[in-house]
Amino acid sequence: MKKLLLLALFPLCGFAQDDLLNEIDTIVTNVKVESAFKSLKIINIESTKLAAKGDFYFVVAHRFGFVNNGIDDFFGLDNANTLIKFLYGIDDWLTVHVARSGFQETYDMGVKYQLLSQREGGFPFSVVGFNSLAVNTELKEEFFPNLEFENRLSFVNQLLISRKFSNRLSLQVAPTVFHENTLRDILDENNMAILPNPQENLQYAIGVGGRFKLTSRWSINVDYAAHLNRANESIYKNPLSIGFDLETGGHVFQMHFSNSNAMHEAGFLGQTVGDWTKGEFAFGFNLVRVF
Repeated sequence: MKKLLLLALFPLCGFAQDDLLNEIDTIVTNVKVESAFKSLKIINIESTKLAAKGDFYFVVAHRFGFVNNGIDDFFGLDNANTLIKFLYGIDDWLTVHVARSGFQETYDMGVKYQLLSQREGGFPFSVVGFNSLAVNTELKEEFFPNLEFENRLSFVNQLLISRKFSNRLSLQVAPTVFHENTLRDILDENNMAILPNPQENLQYAIGVGGRFKLTSRWSINVDYAAHLNRANESIYKNPLSIGFDLETGGHVFQMHFSNSNAMHEAGFLGQTVGDWTKGEFAFGFNLVRVF
């Protein structure tokens, strides 16, 4: 009798096991892919990483002078542009920040939000929106008597699209639109301003970047932004940065070289002056601490 009962129950157990395995397969193939990037920025360009809900980040970043000046200013280390930033995760999908940097005495604030997530066996990319507003306080009314507050503003809108291809390799593209309400004069060969300024206030760029994990704690990072409608007469260059990330518990320490002194988006996208081929690049670092 017991043998007959076991034989009767065996098919039901088999079907139940198959259903359970199918359910497990479904869950695994739809799991969210985490940690395409370990830091909130690749180097200069925002990454698709967001702060977790309730997490508070403190960021200190430096860009020193260009190394081509040699020993006179200790390869640029005598000069430093500093940024201090605070970020907070309002929710897992929403991060806000405020910052102040020495470049043009700029204050900026921004918001980053998750639109889509990369999933195993599902959607192949993470898609994040990023918007920022920068205020240039270097402009002084004594030199510009008709200066209005709106003249100090720059706006940036980005779509960050990344894919984690493996545990080692992550890549990202960042289509960007930004608007500088006040443009720097472009000078001719006689150092006279070209009027009207040939640069459009509304500008377009596309950023690319990536991370390749070398060890459990070290990775090499690169980011670059191509300006798409820069005036032919402009002295500004496309920003290129190369460096390493070191993970140390609650810290991420990013060390790199970049041809941009600015660290807020409108600054490095529109006003990078360094030329890598002439040694016009500087050492810098981002120190990121989460609480």
